[in-house]
Amino acid sequence: MNGSGRVIWTAIEAILAALLGGGLGYFIAQYLNKTRMREKEEHAQMLIAEAEAKAKDIILQAKDAALKIRESAEAEMERRRQDIQRQEERLQQRRESLDRRMDNLENRERKLDQRQSKIDKMESEIQQMYDRQLKELERIAGMSQDDARKLLLEMVEQGARQDAARIIREVEAEAREQAEEKAREIITVAIQRLASDQVSETTVSVVPLPNDEMKGRIIGRGGRNIRAIEQATGVDLIVDDTPEAVTISSFDPVRREIARLALSKLITDGRIHPARIEKLVKKAEQEVEAIIREDGERAALEVGVHGLRPELINLIGRLRYRTSYGQNVYQHSVESAHLAGMMAAELGANVRVAKEGALLHDIGKAVDHEVDGPHASVGAEIARRYGVSPEVVNCISSHHNEEEPQSLEAIIVQAADAISGARPGARRESLEAYVKRIKALEEVANSFPGVAQSYAIQAGREIRIIVKPEEIDDLAAIELSKNIARKIEESLEYPGQIKISVIRETRAVEYAK
Repeated sequence: MNGSGRVIWTAIEAILAALLGGGLGYFIAQYLNKTRMREKEEHAQMLIAEAEAKAKDIILQAKDAALKIRESAEAEMERRRQDIQRQEERLQQRRESLDRRMDNLENRERKLDQRQSKIDKMESEIQQMYDRQLKELERIAGMSQDDARKLLLEMVEQGARQDAARIIREVEAEAREQAEEKAREIITVAIQRLASDQVSETTVSVVPLPNDEMKGRIIGRGGRNIRAIEQATGVDLIVDDTPEAVTISSFDPVRREIARLALSKLITDGRIHPARIEKLVKKAEQEVEAIIREDGERAALEVGVHGLRPELINLIGRLRYRTSYGQNVYQHSVESAHLAGMMAAELGANVRVAKEGALLHDIGKAVDHEVDGPHASVGAEIARRYGVSPEVVNCISSHHNEEEPQSLEAIIVQAADAISGARPGARRESLEAYVKRIKALEEVANSFPGVAQSYAIQAGREIRIIVKPEEIDDLAAIELSKNIARKIEESLEYPGQIKISVIRETRAVEYAK
């Protein structure tokens, strides 16, 4: 065999080998596939068998649970049925009870109707008897029903008035006792802490002269010197028979002081003529203005009131030359400020407002000869114009009740003003004015009906009134005292305060024979 033959034969062998190997591999793969399929079918059947077993168990458990639920539901339904049955039985019992009650109520209503008819009949009979008895009583008493009712009401009213008067008197006495005790304590402490001298002045000033010849030099040739003095100062010079003295008269205290200083300097200098008079009067004016300013600053510093306007300071200083009932108004204002401050401290009030109000309460008197109106209203307007607080303005305007006090400090200023003016020797008045004031008090009291007698005592600080007991009862006596006090406040001027005492006395006298 040649070489090509061997190659062909080799190729044929390779082809046969490949065919044989492929067929064998195919049969082997088929066999393996069948084997795997059989194993899977067996595994699936086994899983199915397990699933069926589990399903049977679940079905059995579900049947047991359903059975239990059914049994529980049946038991609950039985329990509810029994509850409903018990409730129906109770409702039936209540219905029967209500029926019995309704029957009882109907029976009672019938009985009440019967009783009401009897009561109506009895009321009718009683009303007839009352009418007959009322007519018989009216016939016996000799008065009608309206007259008897009126008499009874008068008796009840009289009794009520007496009871009211007694209660009012007891309450007022208790309140007055407590208030007076506390007020005496506060006022006593304030007065003890403040002791000041009183200076009394008048509307005239007396200038001493070295000799009577000086009178002629003051008058001058043809009266030119005295006319020059009076024209420059605005005062009246009285040159009379008083030895070695000249009297200066003016209602303006500042002008009077300027004239006194200028005249004193002229007498000391000895050169008295119109030109010299004019020069010394101007110098005296400057000195008095400086004194006024210093006095105002001293007063504000002494009482501890700071921040006042210079115009108010000057007005306070002008009060040095002003008097009221003989009392120096400057000293009175300073003293009132001290008293008000101490009382305000005791009562827990605003000490600064009380002090400032008391210091300025008479500020209107510094200009009352220039402005018309009550000095309290004038002073309040001045204070308001210069920026004083409304609380202090009310203290000034209400210290004589021109306005109503709106604060405790305003009442304290009233009290301090009265205490300062009521000091022994603080104020004085002429005998004629005193007699007129006493007589006016008694005339006011006697002007009221039912007053038998009235007496002004304690230098006009108290008036005692004796009333007719058959015309004035206890309650009317209280009203009478208030009415008299109100009329005195409205019609009279007086220092301090006046006590009104109404005395009612009923006497029953009988003789044993």
